[in-house]
Amino acid sequence: MGKGKIGVQMMMLKGKVDEIGVYETLREVHKLGYRSVEVSQIPMNSENILELKRASEDLGIEIAALSASVEPIKSGMRRQTLSTDFEKIVQDCKTLNCSFLRIGILPLTSIGDKERILDFVKKADEFAARLAEHGIALYYHNHHVEFQKYDGEYLLDIIKNNTTRLGFEMDVHWIHRGGENPAALIKRYAGRVSLIHLKDYRMGPVNMDFLQIGDMSKFNENFSNIIQFAELGEGSLDLKSIIDAGLNSGAKYFFVEQDELYGRDPFDCLKVSGDHLKALGYSDWF
Repeated sequence: MGKGKIGVQMMMLKGKVDEIGVYETLREVHKLGYRSVEVSQIPMNSENILELKRASEDLGIEIAALSASVEPIKSGMRRQTLSTDFEKIVQDCKTLNCSFLRIGILPLTSIGDKERILDFVKKADEFAARLAEHGIALYYHNHHVEFQKYDGEYLLDIIKNNTTRLGFEMDVHWIHRGGENPAALIKRYAGRVSLIHLKDYRMGPVNMDFLQIGDMSKFNENFSNIIQFAELGEGSLDLKSIIDAGLNSGAKYFFVEQDELYGRDPFDCLKVSGDHLKALGYSDWF
């Protein structure tokens, strides 16, 4: 079997970037043994781009993927998009020697409306074709909302079945939360998967304080909403089968990510996840 590359999704480090800057954040990532990153929710201003480039050159960290929306995710959101900042996004990719660009989610105004979804899909595939002319591949990242059905078809399958250029970045926690088996779904998308988000899935503690004050109106809130994002190995997902399915389906990068840290330091979380992956036999993927 071949090898993939294990990296870090920088969304979970945005607080560290605010605190110590891009370069020092990536120095700590390097100390933990990771050698590639995907950039998301980090402002792509000139300073940060230069710091990403400097860290890449000094520390040997590959900037494997950047992020961009097709258009604003919600009204009034001020982030660069392919619709308004195409040339800058292409230049950022070239500056950082990055050949993957990923869409984090479809516009929230499209969810629940099949015609708006198809409009987004058409635009995304058109941008994928334009980016391909520059040697950049465009990928779509799923959450759980893509497992809502429209006329009996998953939103995610609607995206796949109505595109030819667009690839997929599979997020295994969100696939499981959406009710599908991550390894099986990845196999169904073989040939269109190059990027995977690794995060585990666990049940958190149930807050039973409402019993002490007799307020049963809080029961559903405290008893039902206990799903957590977990460090790898701290949850219930079969990560070995997921990673093997990903590699066999064409995945090249496996990014460790955790949407919520529940008070823990992100570097500590990354160490726990990295140690688990090494224990599973993936040491030479770092």
